[in-house]
Amino acid sequence: MGKGDRRTRRGKIYRSSYGNARPHVDIVTGAAVAKPAAKTAAKKAAPRKKA
Repeated sequence: MGKGDRRTRRGKIYRSSYGNARPHVDIVTGAAVAKPAAKTAAKKAAPRKKA
């Protein structure tokens, strides 16, 4: 519990990271910043076997 603890707010500030303990908040509006949706790669169909 403290600077080395990644689960606490103080630990997140120390490591310059964000998470549930330290949500990334927009200072101007006070609203949480929406993370961009992860792009899903289109899956390529497996080549069909020739008989």
